[in-house]
Amino acid sequence: MLTELFTSRTRINLLLKLFLNPEVSSYLRELAREFNLTPNALKEELDNLSTTGYLEKEQRGNSIYYKANTKHPIFPEIHSIVKKHFGIDKILDRILNDLGKVDAVYALDDYATGRDSGLIDLLIVGTVDMDKIQGMKRSAESEIKRKIRLMVMTALEFAESREMILKRPNWRIL
Repeated sequence: MLTELFTSRTRINLLLKLFLNPEVSSYLRELAREFNLTPNALKEELDNLSTTGYLEKEQRGNSIYYKANTKHPIFPEIHSIVKKHFGIDKILDRILNDLGKVDAVYALDDYATGRDSGLIDLLIVGTVDMDKIQGMKRSAESEIKRKIRLMVMTALEFAESREMILKRPNWRIL
């Protein structure tokens, strides 16, 4: 979907990484390693996106960190496109409409950091219909072409293990 809209694979990777979870910030060498690019090749694209206001830059020690500019007028649209690319919008619709009382949904690990590993780890907190959840999971996996790993906890279970679970990279999406 995004390859038709953007011709630069580097730009697509940056948008996916930084606009999926706007709380994520990364520095040049970290991004270069992750995307298997030279820092110089990546810096040009980061500078372009920063100059046009899509990314914010922040100096921390010797490193410059980049993150999505959530105040940019078209941030909501880019964020929405990126979520649709990953299929999270479809998963959330199904969770909310079909599963029961859902208190919170967290994306964990790779997905929470904006890395598309092909695996989406989700934590669902609430009282959900466990029979429906497996069917929903299989259907969503087929539709979005990604594997989904679900962890379901009651509110009490989550309260007891919240600190340990949220040490992992996470993003509360609901």
